[in-house]
Amino acid sequence: MPKTDPYETELLAAYDKGALKSVATKSELSKFKAAARATAIKDRRVNIRLSSGDLQDIQVKALAEGLPYQTLIASVLHKYVTGRLTEREGSSSSIIPALKSPLRRTTKTDA
Repeated sequence: MPKTDPYETELLAAYDKGALKSVATKSELSKFKAAARATAIKDRRVNIRLSSGDLQDIQVKALAEGLPYQTLIASVLHKYVTGRLTEREGSSSSIIPALKSPLRRTTKTDA
């Protein structure tokens, strides 16, 4: 287990004593539960190739967030396809505009 700082130790002690109370409303809790269920269902496996540098950067960011790097990748992809991950103002990318057009599968009759 990683070392805890004094603030984390204080939080753990408060949790163990039952001194922490949820501030979320019932509607917020149900919304969070539904989101967790929707993102927890992982029924497909995907293999991708990444550059070593990109993978290392992803792993560092995941470590800073306190989650596995595969979970971070899945989260970023989920946010992108649901429209909750957007480009920053002023940044440009040659790939993103190309992906904004609807994607469709090609069939033998399309060729």
